[in-house]
Amino acid sequence: MLNLSELPVNATSPNSLSVIIKVCVVIPFFCIYLCCIAVMLQIFASHRQFMDTSRYILFAHMLINDTLQILSSVLLFLCVMGDIRFPIVYCVPLLIVSTATFQNTTLILATMSLERYVAILYPLQCPTAWRSDRIWIIIMSLWFISFIFPIIEYPIGKQNPAVDVLTTPLVCKTAVVHSSPIQALVRAAVNMLFFAVVGVIILFTYVRILLETRKLRQDRQSVRKAMRTVLLHGFQLLLCMLAFTHPFTESFMDEHIKWLPSDIAFFNYFCFILVPRVLSPLIYGFRDQSLRGQIGKNLTCCSIKVKPYVAW
Repeated sequence: MLNLSELPVNATSPNSLSVIIKVCVVIPFFCIYLCCIAVMLQIFASHRQFMDTSRYILFAHMLINDTLQILSSVLLFLCVMGDIRFPIVYCVPLLIVSTATFQNTTLILATMSLERYVAILYPLQCPTAWRSDRIWIIIMSLWFISFIFPIIEYPIGKQNPAVDVLTTPLVCKTAVVHSSPIQALVRAAVNMLFFAVVGVIILFTYVRILLETRKLRQDRQSVRKAMRTVLLHGFQLLLCMLAFTHPFTESFMDEHIKWLPSDIAFFNYFCFILVPRVLSPLIYGFRDQSLRGQIGKNLTCCSIKVKPYVAW
């Protein structure tokens, strides 16, 4: 998993001004994201019509998944910034959650594209697995697939005999815990496989829906909306793939901008990993007309509740 756990171990000091600035940038950004997600999840919980639609159920699932991914990423960030060390037995679950949710996002995007494909091509005979009361089977399958590879990755590596899993404190980093070359190879292969399969699925669903528009004479508006939704999923996938650009940006910045390695790593993390992850679900949520209307109503109600009393 490419996240802030890749920062150099000794590149920062817990009391330095640089660390304080980085923390002050990440934490408010993360809190704003949590507030937006809380509003959207509250809308899903309080309006039954959303939870009776497979598309919105999958979107709510994506919100929860990305929140777990960003939360684990920020926890790793705080541990690295504060040089907090703890045994591998506590570090590995955090890395597994971070990696699994990173991969699960791509699976959710593919599933949401397939849901639009099924809704357009089989509007009257929707397969049982895609109904709102059975969609949880697909969701549980996504979680199983995304977690199985990170769990397998840890045992296949050669462990340092000088490191005790239960007692030896280490900085919680992928480069430290999964230091074996075979682990890096497996991680890269799995990520490439996930993104390639998802890319093919999104392209396939878009082409099929595009061909369907030439056959349908009625309800073309819904088909066009489905096409735009699939294109948005492709854009979200590209945002996720920005996480893999860090080797190129690091080499470019190291050659042209004389920053410290820790500052370059933080810049890459914030711009190409954290920000795209935050924007992806928010763009999809605020684009949806029904959700956007409910979000506006909630924000209006909140502003009325907190309106200060003025004595005349």
